[in-house]
Amino acid sequence: MPAKEVTAALIAENTFTAWIIPKTANHISDAHTHFLNVSIAGTWVGTITLQRRFGSNDSESSRDITGGSWTENAEEELYDHEEGVEYRIGFKTSDYTSGTSNVRLGA
Repeated sequence: MPAKEVTAALIAENTFTAWIIPKTANHISDAHTHFLNVSIAGTWVGTITLQRRFGSNDSESSRDITGGSWTENAEEELYDHEEGVEYRIGFKTSDYTSGTSNVRLGA
């Protein structure tokens, strides 16, 4: 069974959560919609980036999500219409300055 949430306490560059697949949103009229909750908290300086890949066999091609970067704490929801897309969140190389960011992706 896929993970319902992934969390991490990020304290360095090039660190991310594990990958997670969004949950099907049964309460939305479009049965092919999937949702993911994004939570970023803590005292930190840097840029956190949300990335996706198209299936677990696509490990070499993480792609940054347009509009999926934060420089402060945030609570957001993401909706996706494609099956099998996986997400992770974290600090890319050179994007971490200081502190601890507690991140969570929940499906």
